[in-house]
Amino acid sequence: MKLDQSFYQRNDVTKIARELLGKGLFTRFSGKTTGGTIVETEAYSNSERGCHAYQNRMTRRNEMMFGDGGHAYVYLCYGIHNLFNIVTNGAGEADAVLIRALEPLEGVQFMMKRMNVKSERRITSGPGKLTKALGIDRSFNGDPLWSKHLWLEDVGQFIPAGDIVRSPRIGIDYAGKDALLPWRFTVKGNSWLSK
Repeated sequence: MKLDQSFYQRNDVTKIARELLGKGLFTRFSGKTTGGTIVETEAYSNSERGCHAYQNRMTRRNEMMFGDGGHAYVYLCYGIHNLFNIVTNGAGEADAVLIRALEPLEGVQFMMKRMNVKSERRITSGPGKLTKALGIDRSFNGDPLWSKHLWLEDVGQFIPAGDIVRSPRIGIDYAGKDALLPWRFTVKGNSWLSK
């Protein structure tokens, strides 16, 4: 069952980031469905320096973050990688969750073709890899997360609290002390986590 918009419109971005672990993320176009189970997330709030919308600064790049929770925020990182984020909270709040890694569930052969690899090993083990494998680019920016071509669903996988690891987020040293916030959530021991 696809996640309802109310799931995303709560005001606790870290709780949503934790609860996204074990949920399914899928794309479907050209008759092909690809997707997997979310195993790594990072939370971002406009109240901390790691966020693109810190102190509610709106730009052309981050404008989608200020919309209603339950929409995609996709941006280009380092001029190379499209990164997929889930907007949370209500309109104007600019909170989001970066999806960092998936464990493949469906359409592995199509994901391998998009990645131009002969092995499924680690094809979705990082935020840039998973968007390429799923065919997500910036044209998805602003799309609702319950559409026919992009959605999240409950795939019946429950992650016990003892199997969720909290740690600081990756690659945001510029955020000073906010870089130390334990807002990265991973499934303990999962082989698909980013390196």
